[in-house]
Amino acid sequence: MAGFIEGVDRGQLSLLPESLDQWVEESNPVRVIDAFVEQLDLEELGFKLAAPADLGRPGYNPALHLKLYIYGYLNRIQSSRRLERECQRNLEVMWLLGRLAPDHKTIADFRKDNGAAIKKVCARFVELCRQMGLLAKVSVAIDGSKFKAVNNRDKNFTTAKVEKRHRQLEESVARYLSQLDTADLQEPSESVELKKTYLKEKLEKLKSEMAKLEAIERQVLASPDQQISLTDPDCRSMATSGRGSGVVGYNVQTAVDTEHHLIVAHEVTNIGNDTAHLANTAKAAKAALHVDELEAVADRGYFDGEEILACDRAGITVTLPKRMTSGAKSEGRFGKQDFVYLAAENVYRCPAGERL
Repeated sequence: MAGFIEGVDRGQLSLLPESLDQWVEESNPVRVIDAFVEQLDLEELGFKLAAPADLGRPGYNPALHLKLYIYGYLNRIQSSRRLERECQRNLEVMWLLGRLAPDHKTIADFRKDNGAAIKKVCARFVELCRQMGLLAKVSVAIDGSKFKAVNNRDKNFTTAKVEKRHRQLEESVARYLSQLDTADLQEPSESVELKKTYLKEKLEKLKSEMAKLEAIERQVLASPDQQISLTDPDCRSMATSGRGSGVVGYNVQTAVDTEHHLIVAHEVTNIGNDTAHLANTAKAAKAALHVDELEAVADRGYFDGEEILACDRAGITVTLPKRMTSGAKSEGRFGKQDFVYLAAENVYRCPAGERL
């Protein structure tokens, strides 16, 4: 159309085809990923199949998967299926992998089988940043973030949840039995018989659910923290900052360099509160930075006398505020934050579970 910039005809052939390298600028971050992975000794780091087999069909080089893994996290692409699609349509990924396109299962298996080795790669990256002078070496900021697991709330059980579900099932059984008694008193008819059959089937299903719940209850009671997750056994139910909200997942602790904001140490835990993680995270950061003394800052969620003392003994100076204690708390009474507002009912729920 006249007046507009016209593109190249899709069917136009080129006498001198452009190379893939010409489409990736010299300053593109994928070149950094490529250079970083190429200088790693993957066999030494513990990657599986790092040495090619003498017999059988050739497999993908673990370096290829590692490059794709790092690229995905830098660009917030974590799904193995999405990474598979990027291999087929993304010029940066095509350049990075030499136009190879592993399927999503192969990508997922690499992450599953090489977790410990990938963690060592993170340590190597921190060491590289340290050698390049990108880390301040004097102070870090420590904080935790909640990450949702694949396990949803319905597949997570605590003693309170089991008791609540027990009550719900018992109420349902009582209701169906009452309806069945009422049907028995009615005049025999085809519709009454159909209703009785339906109610009996419902009762059988409820009995089956009760049996499953009893088995789950035994697992919960046998668990050290009185909690289990069926889909992702390691994850736990955790409170979040939102009012009355929570998440079934993990608490990821990170220590970040205060100058360039690079993560120098991290740890994935299934303990919801941050109190017990200050010393371990600070010590990991100190070891990664290769320093004799370190300053660390954190929020009041980390305030714990024993943790602060452990940091001091390790040569780590910690700066963090004390926990807030209201007058009501100091007198043993509940504060405003203990009451959850239920917008749908326009009422507050007190710590005892009653509506106000």
